Amino acid sequence: MQVQVLALLIAGVLIFAPRLFAANEGEQSAGEVKEGSTVTLEYTLKDETGKVVESNVGKKPLTVHLNGKEIIPGLEKRMIGMKEGESKEITVPAKEAYGEVQKELMLEVPLEKLPPNTKVGDQLQLQAPDGKVFPCRVKSIDEEKKVAIIDLNHPLAGKDLTFDIKILKVE
Repeated sequence: MQVQVLALLIAGVLIFAPRLFAANEGEQSAGEVKEGSTVTLEYTLKDETGKVVESNVGKKPLTVHLNGKEIIPGLEKRMIGMKEGESKEITVPAKEAYGEVQKELMLEVPLEKLPPNTKVGDQLQLQAPDGKVFPCRVKSIDEEKKVAIIDLNHPLAGKDLTFDIKILKVE
């Protein structure tokens, strides 16, 4: 009788054990950020000086699909493995954020082509001959030469960025 009970217990373990282990594995990975996950998060973005550039804390959370196209690659890569409810400070080097400053994206433009009273730091939009519009910043003005240097690089190009993020939901 004891042998039969023992045999039934062993059979039960062999039958149900794979299901138990599979459930535990699923529980461990549930809510974990993986490539392809849809993640809802709060974030605060700071530049190299610690100045807050942007934040959605206390506002509508950001939802992104991790596919290499919606957020900067360095942030996406460093979010992998985080869990729902986890907060983390993530620093992303410039080359994995908006890239290094590219000198070929600095253009000399005659002042006559710019709006009147344009000054250094102004945000403008340049229209290419094909109609595409590009945001840019006035980097410098040379009144003597009557030209301005226009920077078409992303405003955060060349900067290491720090994100304080909190994972709210992972799907």
